Amino acid sequence: MNKIAWWRTQFGDEEIRIITQSVNNGYISQGTVTAEFEKQIAEILGVPYVVATTSGSMAILMALIASGVGPGDEIIIPNRAWIAAAHAPLLIGAKVILVDVENDRPVMDIEQLKNKITPKTKAIIVVHLNGRSVDIDAVNRIAEKNGLSVIEDAAQAFCSRNKNGMLGTQSLAGCFSMSVPKLISTGQGGFVVTRNEVVYEKLKAIRTHGVSDVINVSYTHMGFNFKFNDILASIGIAQIKRLSEKILKVKAIYNRYKASMHKFSFLKLIPVNVEIRELPLYVEVLCPERHRLIQFLSQHGIQARPLYPDLHRADYLCNKGYFPNSAIFGEQGLFLPCGPDQPIENIDRVIDVLNHYKSNGTN
Repeated sequence: MNKIAWWRTQFGDEEIRIITQSVNNGYISQGTVTAEFEKQIAEILGVPYVVATTSGSMAILMALIASGVGPGDEIIIPNRAWIAAAHAPLLIGAKVILVDVENDRPVMDIEQLKNKITPKTKAIIVVHLNGRSVDIDAVNRIAEKNGLSVIEDAAQAFCSRNKNGMLGTQSLAGCFSMSVPKLISTGQGGFVVTRNEVVYEKLKAIRTHGVSDVINVSYTHMGFNFKFNDILASIGIAQIKRLSEKILKVKAIYNRYKASMHKFSFLKLIPVNVEIRELPLYVEVLCPERHRLIQFLSQHGIQARPLYPDLHRADYLCNKGYFPNSAIFGEQGLFLPCGPDQPIENIDRVIDVLNHYKSNGTN
């Protein structure tokens, strides 16, 4: 029996060809291929400025530094997010303030956000989890009223949209990831996008130890070596060539599962609003007997993964509040097999096994 991984993306001959070309041209570190990759991303997202870096996590850290966040500042983030959104503020001495999510979607509850703002608040990080749009208009209004910066963690939302356009392009800075379980992947990597030229110049300097001119060096502000490289950029360019195909595939997989959900009383799809062009990178469901279902699928050669835990469970964040809406996603949520290179026949097999789980009465 062939095993079905929870995520599948592929790297092939085109990636090898472009990598070889870069090596033959002598481009290994950050160079012209990285610049071309940044240009292509800018065109896709409709923004003037893109800065590639080592990871989506580093993209958030760079955006915070560029927005002036420092020790003692408070940064508000949702309780449902990958831990990078919390670690980035901690690394520069800021304090994380967690906000619960909506009761039916794992994105920041805007009403609760208002109650978390204090005189120490410096920025808000919104997280467009699995391509779901936060009410970014409302967040921007709140931020403007209180003199705060807004940063979008769009690591899981590349090419996802809301009524205003691409997610990650509607704030001071948008941060994206290119780790393996993403729409386009370079293995590791990320990028920051902005419409603000001043922020763009800061980001470029921050990426190279805060130095704007590496020939006539002067030390003006903090940064580090967060540079990208042309080998990874080559992979990114090859992945972009299949972007339209990847988008169609993740939509088809989501819709395949969605069409079958009515059969499974033990599952509830965590929805993505595809009607407004949100892009469902993953297929996420709730299951009250998550552990048992994961074991059952594993016995049939199918990998499913629990959603990551709520952030307040990290004791070192020192957020001991009550987050009732987050709890159901953290305790019952799981990823079903998906990914832009997951064969549709694999999805059909998962659905068949879920039918078997149902018919055996194990739910």
